Amino acid sequence: MYHLPVMLNECIENLNIKPDGIYVDVTFGGGGHSRAILSRLGSEGRLYAFDQDADALANALEDSRFKLIHENFRYMKSFLRLEGVRSVDGILADLGVSSHQFDVAERGFSTRLDGELDLRMDRRQELTARTLVNSVDEAELTQILHLYGELPNARQMAKAICQARSEAEIVTTFDLREAVSRHLPKGMENKYLAMLFQALRIEVNGELEALKALLQQGVELLRPEGRMVVMSYHSLEDRLVKNFFRAGNFEGEVEKDFYGNPIVPLVPVSRKAVMAGDEEVQRNPRARSARLRVAERNV
Repeated sequence: MYHLPVMLNECIENLNIKPDGIYVDVTFGGGGHSRAILSRLGSEGRLYAFDQDADALANALEDSRFKLIHENFRYMKSFLRLEGVRSVDGILADLGVSSHQFDVAERGFSTRLDGELDLRMDRRQELTARTLVNSVDEAELTQILHLYGELPNARQMAKAICQARSEAEIVTTFDLREAVSRHLPKGMENKYLAMLFQALRIEVNGELEALKALLQQGVELLRPEGRMVVMSYHSLEDRLVKNFFRAGNFEGEVEKDFYGNPIVPLVPVSRKAVMAGDEEVQRNPRARSARLRVAERNV
């Protein structure tokens, strides 16, 4: 299977789908969420999906109510306008890397498969992880590993990478593993490698900036009582979503009007994030780190 959707039922139920509504699945992937949305739509309903990864295009659904757009979701508003769409009833985002991307060695997403150090979600873009680790200076690399990987030993890792590349270019995922091997705490090797790869992936793909753009555009597009459903897999993403849903900004500080009433474009549907149940986590370990947040557009 291309990708097993996490918390599929919870995502679909929380979208509160109207049969004649317009919905957007901004992370199409294997099409699991899109199929479920289409099953709830009537003949007048419409679904637009986005995916920047060309591999996902092979999964496009044959349905007159559906359109797949091969672009990053940061351009959601512009591309929907080209389709004549200026407002929608719901937006779904399942962030992170698909199982398919992890399982294809040459994409470079997996720490356990040897392949070119690529990490691009969209292979049309120039910057790869290979270019990144071989070109940025030590101070910038330290900052990337610290901010995006939350690595406790970011400085030592960056130094080790710079030392290794001075002797030979770091070309593959295993080259990178070898370069930092002395700085992987015993028993926590996989965790630290995952944090390292996450940091590089976020930088290569501009993931946090894309998420911010998505959330801001979502507010502009959603109709009153329309819903945004976002599933994230690490604290950096989840914090942005939580703050934005609560306060309408990324700092999480609620602004108030002259009378002391909060000015918020969205209302969180539940205070806490929805988590996958034990049974699903056993079936799909990737679900363990998933955090699902839902907000409704203020009337």
